[in-house]
Amino acid sequence: MRTLSEASLKLSSIGFAVALLLAASNSSYAQAALPNFADLVENNAPSIVEISTIRRVSSRSAIGDDEIEELLRRLNPGQEPDLDIEGLPEQRQRGAVGSGFVISSDGYIMTNNHVVADADEIQITLNDRRVYDARVIGLDEPSDLALLKVDATDLPFVEFGNSDSLRVGDWVLAIGSPFGLEFSAAAGIVSAKGRSMPGRSTYNYMSFIQTDVAINQGNSGGPLFNLDGDVIGINSQILSSTGGSNGISFSIPSNVAVNVMEQLRDTGAVERGLLGVRMREVDYALAEIFNMERPRGAFVDDVQIDSPAEAGGVLIEDIILEFNGHDIGYFSDLPFYVGQYRPGTAAKILVYREGELRDLTVILGSSPTNSVPVIEPEIIHERANPLGFRVSELSGELRRVTGLSGVQIAELNSGPGREAGLLVGDVIVSLNRQEIDSADKFASVASNLPDSGFVPIRIVREGQGTTLALELER
Repeated sequence: MRTLSEASLKLSSIGFAVALLLAASNSSYAQAALPNFADLVENNAPSIVEISTIRRVSSRSAIGDDEIEELLRRLNPGQEPDLDIEGLPEQRQRGAVGSGFVISSDGYIMTNNHVVADADEIQITLNDRRVYDARVIGLDEPSDLALLKVDATDLPFVEFGNSDSLRVGDWVLAIGSPFGLEFSAAAGIVSAKGRSMPGRSTYNYMSFIQTDVAINQGNSGGPLFNLDGDVIGINSQILSSTGGSNGISFSIPSNVAVNVMEQLRDTGAVERGLLGVRMREVDYALAEIFNMERPRGAFVDDVQIDSPAEAGGVLIEDIILEFNGHDIGYFSDLPFYVGQYRPGTAAKILVYREGELRDLTVILGSSPTNSVPVIEPEIIHERANPLGFRVSELSGELRRVTGLSGVQIAELNSGPGREAGLLVGDVIVSLNRQEIDSADKFASVASNLPDSGFVPIRIVREGQGTTLALELER
């Protein structure tokens, strides 16, 4: 005969075994539900690029003539200041650093407009560390997209997916260069769709994908992938009180990017349609007033005179429910879909008016935001002082103590030297693989450097030798 304690012990054992099975089952389910992004990153990272820009500014832009004149008077009392300094070369300033991705094997690259706008030089670094100069094919400020081109072939590239198929909660992955940490991956989920950013433009043609992916400075222009490895968004903005990631980031839908890319590639410009209405959200009160089953659509507050909407028969207090087959759930959906069609398109509109549905046809006009093709200015590169620094002979004491033979950097200005990381006080022992033992030898070697490309420079700093690369330009 079993005792009560024996029965209880058996029941406890059974319960413990069941708990173990449930835990194992839940663990297996969790492992099966969570994706492994390793293959996705490995397959697509070669198509990601880091983008750096250079902007040229006048040497005199940082200080005015009055300040220069006063400074010269203080330095040379009793002498009339001579402001004949027009020969000063332009200064090169590093601009934005962002991300991008290759979309074709012949070198087309997409990124954000704000990464490359106003840049005089754009440099692309591939995942395999190859570096190319890029030229702008076209810029589009309303969508914050830019199309670039490098002279290269057989490049790895990514494919676009259908952003309309995304669902809130889907896994997504971003690859880019946050804070200059090139080719970093970050994963998250789609938090929302159809987000608009207030204040971006009077004509807000964008409807963003919101995610909780850790997007930071430098990620701009990089791709957002779905689990199939297709680009379904281009990372553009974050919402943050600190400037860093707070888990709210916004990406441009791939379907918008494809439309913009095709137009930029074909003509260098983007054209968007114009409807010509002022609208607002249909809230619960308006739905009650107009006897709607539920709030939806775009309420027409005003119709512009001589606009396509007026010509097509749209009236004030109409509620637009569909535009060319697209449901208008919120009023922000309407400008987004209008912007996907070019001027001259005959668009079908479904409106709710006085309790009835009416079909209208509108011939879209041309949006004021339509851009013009980019005409790149001719850039004239100064040849004066190509390295951007001045050297001096090593003192006899320094030669004796260190045993070095070379020259020392005495003055460092903007130019290849500073960009390569040189500092005042560095000792140069070789330039372009030629030994430097005097200032005369340095001047001779420097005067025979090529007009462009990279040349090595060997320096000694605080007893440690290192080789850096100077990037020369025409």
